[in-house]
Amino acid sequence: MRTRRFRIVLPFVALTLTACALPRPGSVAGAEQIYDMLIVGGRIVDGTGSPWYRGDVAILGDRIAAVGLLAGAQARDTIEAGGLVVAPGFIDMLGHSEYSLLRDGRAISKITQGITSEITGEVSSVVPVVPGSDRDWTDLSGYFDRLEEARPAINLGTFVTVGSARRAVMGDAERSPTPEERERMKEHVAEAMRQGAMGLSTGLIYAPTSFATTDELVELTRVAAAHGGGYASHIRSEGDQLIEAVEEAIEIGERAGTWVQIHHLKASGKQNWGKMRAAVATIEAARTRGVDVSADQYPYPAAGTGLAAILPNWAHAGGTDSLIWRLQDPATRARLRTEVVSEAGGGADWRISAVGGPGGVLIAGVRSDSLKRYEGKRLDEVAELRGQEPVDALFDLLLADSTRLSAIYFAMSEDDIEYAMRQPWVSVGTDAGARAADSTVTGNPHPRAYGSFPRILCRYVRERGVISLEDAVRKFTALPSARVGLDRRGVLKQGMYADLTLFDPDTVCDRATFEQPVQTAVGIRHVLVNGVPVIRDAQVTGARPGRALRR
Repeated sequence: MRTRRFRIVLPFVALTLTACALPRPGSVAGAEQIYDMLIVGGRIVDGTGSPWYRGDVAILGDRIAAVGLLAGAQARDTIEAGGLVVAPGFIDMLGHSEYSLLRDGRAISKITQGITSEITGEVSSVVPVVPGSDRDWTDLSGYFDRLEEARPAINLGTFVTVGSARRAVMGDAERSPTPEERERMKEHVAEAMRQGAMGLSTGLIYAPTSFATTDELVELTRVAAAHGGGYASHIRSEGDQLIEAVEEAIEIGERAGTWVQIHHLKASGKQNWGKMRAAVATIEAARTRGVDVSADQYPYPAAGTGLAAILPNWAHAGGTDSLIWRLQDPATRARLRTEVVSEAGGGADWRISAVGGPGGVLIAGVRSDSLKRYEGKRLDEVAELRGQEPVDALFDLLLADSTRLSAIYFAMSEDDIEYAMRQPWVSVGTDAGARAADSTVTGNPHPRAYGSFPRILCRYVRERGVISLEDAVRKFTALPSARVGLDRRGVLKQGMYADLTLFDPDTVCDRATFEQPVQTAVGIRHVLVNGVPVIRDAQVTGARPGRALRR
């Protein structure tokens, strides 16, 4: 087999991914040491992209104590790994579990797909705390204390977001900050960075971040960069202006002197299918000239976000109350109707025409009991049930549920998904919070919440051969770890934290679908977080050994 060689340029880490020296057959490591756990006879895929090899893994406390052919080693507990891949624990490069883990630390939807660590903080973040909120922490250190008190099953790190900084200082105002407001925002970012944030993040299709200029974002990113952080972004457009949005993200990182992470890279809207090649070419050109740009993706042809995201940016100015007024005002509603159905779209990526009509929008979750009958139905079905035109049904649903509905938009192509996946600098993010079947969280999630990582191993590795097993594991582990600078996680070697995922490469697969998304994956046999099994023999153990991850 030909071994490929990749070089990934990151802010503090340069990984040259080549075949590593394999352990000598018959070697004995630590024969006199009694380990806490011994994983025996596995197919080790170490996260670097190197070819797999047969070996054992010894764990002592929360660390990997030895890796190799550990003949004669003794341990208090043993996992027989014959037929299983032994890999570093999977790292979710984009999750939303910062609050759900405080309510339910089990993280069922995460650990059952092999995730041991998550990076959160995309559109909003736990800090800075917005005045008037019910948070019982005042800074990131306080949040991390609360997180560890909640005893989550997984590890969690976070970015600080422009959205939360803006809202804490100037609410949802549709304007540039004053010099004094800008300084206060910079102070918020600096404080979060000092306390362990991974960098600065933006959700540029959502108010109030959508009102920020490029210059404003550069200035705030420079603060994060001064503390060793980078710039991550849900870019300003993933549809008609995709290339311009990618260029803006690159410009921000280049001017601020730091790395760039583009979240859930996609080409949205049928009229934009095929643009992924141009987006990748734009990123490659930046990398060639020395800008450290990477991205992540989820392996589904549909996006999930609020139903209100179908509306143009200007409709969100001033917050929810202002949006509701606009939906009720006849003249403004008429303007919204025109933009939501038009081909131009007024800047909204998820307008009805971009998803092939109202049948391309699925109502995923509602808060109001009176609307529950619409969950799991397409917008055209809802309109027929209500005896309305689809756009009127859309507006009235938003009004009836105070704009809180979630939706799934069928807007991407498989060809673009596969093309992005082949790029060596693309990692994986669920873009979802931790959930459980018995959770109090309402509504149906996107299937990515339960299936993203196993889906890649099943559909794109085993069935389609889009990427190799070793490269998939690298994208799940070493790549995201190096991107955000995690300490001693992401590679399976001695001295690293014992975050491990063991799976059957012949059976691992997602089961979650758009129609029935709350279904755990199959083939994930054992998952360890900081040396403690959270999945054992494909069963949830109930252990919750997760920790806060500080940059």
